[in-house]
Amino acid sequence: MKGKMIVVSAPSGSGKSTIINWLRQEHPELNLCFSISCTSRAPRGTEQNGVEYFFLTPEEFKQRIENNEFLEYEEVYEGRFYGTLKEQVENQRNAGENVVFDVDVKGGCNIKQYYGDEALSIFIQPPSIEELRSRLEKRGTDSPEVIEQRLERAAFELTFADKFDRVVINDDLETAEKEALEHVRQFLEREHSTE
Repeated sequence: MKGKMIVVSAPSGSGKSTIINWLRQEHPELNLCFSISCTSRAPRGTEQNGVEYFFLTPEEFKQRIENNEFLEYEEVYEGRFYGTLKEQVENQRNAGENVVFDVDVKGGCNIKQYYGDEALSIFIQPPSIEELRSRLEKRGTDSPEVIEQRLERAAFELTFADKFDRVVINDDLETAEKEALEHVRQFLEREHSTE
């Protein structure tokens, strides 16, 4: 049976990756596997090519855009691209994996539009921009300038929430995780029961 798609988007620092990792680790029965995206940024920390991301040069990325190889892509900041290869997703789905996309909001909207009812889109919303600032500062991975860029972008991204199938407000992480789990379970059960 072909795998399904779960699209999770959120402003940076909303807890999207934390929630996805919890779903994958605590609920292996969901058979959730990451869609491995491409990026033109350098690896961070212990990130490895082909594990967290496929790391491409900006030139390689642009060539693949020209070849129409991406399901979605975004130039998030000048010269910094992120995108999802169509071939990678289809390989994973054909292997029966339920593919999880950890993508920005525009990418999430593009994937949902491409796959329609075959994909569930979830928007993780921070309780407020102030809370988001606090989380980004505590994370300690970005300079103050980058944090300001991320907050500016977050304000814009929050306007996309109503384009998603489900919105989960991450005020309390445990509650948000359970809510996301319920949405994913319902979607996978509904899909499988109609086949």
